[in-house]
Amino acid sequence: MTATETRTPPARAHGPGGRAGRRAGWARGVRLALLAAFLVIFLIPVYVLLVTSFKPLTEADPSRAWALPEVWTAQPWRVAWDKLAPGIWNSVLLAVPGALISAVLGSMNGYVLSKWRFPGADVLFTLFLFGMFIPYQGVMIPLVQLLVKLNEITQSVTGASGVFYGAIPGLLLAHVVYGIPICTLIFRNYYVTIPDELIEASRVDGAGMLRTYWSVVLPVSGPAFAVVIIWQFTSMWNDFLFAVFLTGPQSWPTTVMLNNIAGAQTVPYSQQMAAALLASIPTMIVYVLLGRFFMRGLMAGALKG
Repeated sequence: MTATETRTPPARAHGPGGRAGRRAGWARGVRLALLAAFLVIFLIPVYVLLVTSFKPLTEADPSRAWALPEVWTAQPWRVAWDKLAPGIWNSVLLAVPGALISAVLGSMNGYVLSKWRFPGADVLFTLFLFGMFIPYQGVMIPLVQLLVKLNEITQSVTGASGVFYGAIPGLLLAHVVYGIPICTLIFRNYYVTIPDELIEASRVDGAGMLRTYWSVVLPVSGPAFAVVIIWQFTSMWNDFLFAVFLTGPQSWPTTVMLNNIAGAQTVPYSQQMAAALLASIPTMIVYVLLGRFFMRGLMAGALKG
């Protein structure tokens, strides 16, 4: 045997039936078992919600939460829809334009802060980030005072009353302003991954800031827009604190209407479970439609940095 000759390991040690193959099989089995266990834990509340929502009020009791309905009925879903429908429509009026406006503002902010830097850009970006750490409770009083003042100004100019405080536009404004920091952060970190050579080539061709944004940056921004739209839509749809403080009964969104589905003498568990499932359907639809782009946005750097 020469010095350069090497020995070939036994094939069965690395083949499908070898030690390495058995180790890989065990690791894969453990991973699948853990994933199955987490899936079961995650689906337990969904199971309780679903089976309780199809029970009549006489069967909807916490002591029988695990049992299947003896009599299946869709009556709780009909009652829940009648009570929740106005709130769902108000939430649509809030979350759809609010998510789109937040995405557009975040995109423009992120573009300027990453590709058209100016003196003090880092300080301004840091101040933007501070906005993410201000709790809702800390801004409620000045926010209410601001919206009341906007009501007075709007009424003196147009004659319309209650445009901002107590209505959807005021709640939308609060969410858009509060969402600017996180939207700016997502877009700024995403645009940093775009090569500067593309921007420089656009400048050489004579394009200005807006033309470069429209023709070069915006066409490749789909994943970041998906991340921001899902984030802001879910945040606005599930918000309760701003909604209960800043809107009136005619403008209550889904979460406030859901909180009000309660009986005076008995708790209608089946109606509450059906209403909870109805309230969660729009956010699930948005994630199903944009989920693929959401993952691409995350992998492309939208939440890095």
